[in-house]
Amino acid sequence: MTRALFGHPFSSYTWKALIALYEKALPFDFKPIGPDHPDHGAELTALWPLGKFPVLEDDGLVLIESSIIIEHLDQRYPETDQLIPWEDEDALDVRFMDRVFDNHVMTPTSAIVAEHLPFITPTPDPARIDRAKAALDTIYAWLEERLERADWACGAAFTLADCAAAPALFYADWVHEIPARFARLRGYRARLLARPSVARCVEEARPYRPLFPLGAPDRD
Repeated sequence: MTRALFGHPFSSYTWKALIALYEKALPFDFKPIGPDHPDHGAELTALWPLGKFPVLEDDGLVLIESSIIIEHLDQRYPETDQLIPWEDEDALDVRFMDRVFDNHVMTPTSAIVAEHLPFITPTPDPARIDRAKAALDTIYAWLEERLERADWACGAAFTLADCAAAPALFYADWVHEIPARFARLRGYRARLLARPSVARCVEEARPYRPLFPLGAPDRD
């Protein structure tokens, strides 16, 4: 059996898939995308012509999009730690929070980063940045109330939602720091970063911090 993940160690959505693979202790070949590995880029576009990552090739199956990759891993390897509950209501809650972190934390975070990438936006637009930061303020407040119920996003178990939350909150706090008044959210982020699967992603990505266009903060 062959299993390979295409992605970049500094990519938030690559992290999301990596966290799941590490949680499940599934062996795989990591194929980083970048100028040092042009062969990996060619392999990736052969599998997925858009060339976006992460992409998982699992014994002949090609899975695209981080949430779908994790769903696949749960279904194909039921003997591993399951990241989506079997119960329909609980599973729906996990999928909902997965979308919250991707769409309402990672999306505005990416918008702020994009404003500082010259090949996307030659000059940062303060109005667009302010709108994205306002969106983060709103979701930070919502998450502060939501996280009152448990240590993890959807209860006592680490799930797909936490796989999404870890990179989203890691980078969100870099572009628009979570205020001290949101103690539960800050505590949740700290618990995520202490999780071995997440801590491993943080360390593997550390050499790439100079690539962060806003300047990586001297923490985490």
